[in-house]
Amino acid sequence: MKNKEQVDQELKKETEEQLVDETPQNVTENLSEAESQESKLEAEVAELKEKYLRLYSDFENFRKRTAKERVDLITTASEEVLKDLIPVVDDFERAFKASEKESDPVKIREGNQLIYHKLVRILETKGLKAMEDLTGKPFNPDTQEAITQIPAPSEELKGAVIDVVEKGYTLGEKVVRYAKVVTGA
Repeated sequence: MKNKEQVDQELKKETEEQLVDETPQNVTENLSEAESQESKLEAEVAELKEKYLRLYSDFENFRKRTAKERVDLITTASEEVLKDLIPVVDDFERAFKASEKESDPVKIREGNQLIYHKLVRILETKGLKAMEDLTGKPFNPDTQEAITQIPAPSEELKGAVIDVVEKGYTLGEKVVRYAKVVTGA
């Protein structure tokens, strides 16, 4: 076992060695290491800031581009439908010219019906459907608009549709025009 004096001497020796190690040269080396670590950290922070700014600017560009695309889509969404309707307009123009010379109302009516059916077919291919005949069915405020009520001719027509003034239309499952109906009171 070591006595107290030996332990004290060893501690004193270690302390002296540490003091010798902390010469100005060692302190300078420690400072330069700390400065190099600091400069590395500053470079890393600068790099991360640059990455953040690039990412932010990329996101802003993406946001602006999608907003522009959305506006373009809204303004040109009906283009396809309109292109399909142009031949119907052409048919009407031809019918007007032909009806000036035609005196037979049956032929004029047949021509108008042909154009009407062509128009309906085009609208159906785009997903527009007329609501089925609602006469005699219960009033449904989700798909119908009651414009007036009249006394019901029979007890079973109370609260039911008596007459359809304007057809209703759906696009898929969405009502694009409510049917205007007369209901029985």
